Amino acid sequence: MKFKFPMLLLFLLLLLAACSLPGALENSDSASPAGSTTTGMTDAPDAPNKFPDNPNDDLVFDTENLESIWFAGGCFWGVEAYMDRVYGVYDVTSGYANGNTENPAYEDVLYKNTGHAETVHVQYDPERIDLESLVSQFFMIIDPTLLNQQGNDKGTMYRTAVFYEDEAERAIIDGIVAAEAERYDKPIVTEVEPLEHYYLAEEYHQDYLEKNPDGYCHIEFDSLEDQEIPALIDPADYPKPSDEELKAKLTEAQYNVTQKDDTETAYSNEYWDNYEPGIYVDVATGEPLFSSADKYDSKCGWPSFTKPIEPGVVTEHLDTTFNMMRTEVRSRSGDSHLGHVFEDGPKDRGGLRYCINSASILFIPAEEMEAQGYDYLSNLVEQES
Repeated sequence: MKFKFPMLLLFLLLLLAACSLPGALENSDSASPAGSTTTGMTDAPDAPNKFPDNPNDDLVFDTENLESIWFAGGCFWGVEAYMDRVYGVYDVTSGYANGNTENPAYEDVLYKNTGHAETVHVQYDPERIDLESLVSQFFMIIDPTLLNQQGNDKGTMYRTAVFYEDEAERAIIDGIVAAEAERYDKPIVTEVEPLEHYYLAEEYHQDYLEKNPDGYCHIEFDSLEDQEIPALIDPADYPKPSDEELKAKLTEAQYNVTQKDDTETAYSNEYWDNYEPGIYVDVATGEPLFSSADKYDSKCGWPSFTKPIEPGVVTEHLDTTFNMMRTEVRSRSGDSHLGHVFEDGPKDRGGLRYCINSASILFIPAEEMEAQGYDYLSNLVEQES
């Protein structure tokens, strides 16, 4: 009889490891009990140690023009984390949809045959991603031929489905399903139905994998690497003026630094000790280059940043002047000499130091960004409270 307590303890630990508690048999359309067949401990994919960066973190959304779609794809933890990283998605929540009870609790969905599916509500910007692309992304992470099962989880609550509100969306979704059917030898069983109701899941389910990165997840994130993510800053918006225009526009110091690769004096330049919230743009073209959020005091006497706003706005070039081997950085659109990048920056922020001449850049205070057409970058700036 000594084995009973350890066996019971092991069983309880296994239950806690999976997305689901073992569900009731009547919630399963297979001979296996509902819930995770291995409780996520033996056959489950390795939990990702690090999720892909979220391309939406740097976007400013027009929340008045968002559209919605609902996806059920097995355990909602992984589906939520994945869809949140699809470019153009504003927000994703986890909940329960299209069941036969009101305001169900998690245990009700698992044990009481409520008919609800674990579902995520996706709010997206139709100007950045259309419904067809979004549904196609969803089908990359499910097996649409499995009935009431995804990953280790079995039961009607883990069925796959696309729920919609606008009947005009049905034809688009059906078109994706028809295309997916050609890829499989078995029938597609993913439901396409109008959304009847959606109830938000408990708070601990929201952003679960963000809070518990080693939690159970049956979703693979590899397909996110193939997303086409447009550049945040379009160089075509910041053309380089003619040399005559630059001479008229810039001070002598600005012209010599940006166009003749000159260097200003340390500690006696305009921005070396400026830490107000805002952005720094190419003084020649206005192309955004750096954010105050990435500026720090490197004790070198010039403005120092850990990174540009996005990698493409600066270019790197070998500099062998003064019998040294350095990496020069220039602006993308204006080809202005900015300064140099070194590998002695803060280790916890990437280890780089972009040492920039104040004469190469123009500071736009946060409160003036909207008026000067830079409001699309306002979320990158650390505002003072």
